[in-house]
Amino acid sequence: MSKHFVIQARMEEDSTERKSLGTREYILSSLASYNTMPEKEGDDLLWGPGIRIELPPTEGDVQQMLLHIVEEEIAWFPIVRLARQFNWSVTDIETGRELKP
Repeated sequence: MSKHFVIQARMEEDSTERKSLGTREYILSSLASYNTMPEKEGDDLLWGPGIRIELPPTEGDVQQMLLHIVEEEIAWFPIVRLARQFNWSVTDIETGRELKP
């Protein structure tokens, strides 16, 4: 299994397009309550338990983010929890396999 993933909104059954993940401000405030935040204000890298999430440098809606596993032994619990809470699709960059926790 890869250590690099793409986070996107899950596809709805009758749709061919993905919705946005939300605004940058929404993502930052929402993930902060899950102990996932930038080291300093304005950074595009968010650090959480065993993971690192890269936000695109945009002020509008975020369509996708990159997820990197930093500590595999603790990363999967936060990944599954966040994906379920925010209805994310997590796709392995190397295999293209989509995880839907």
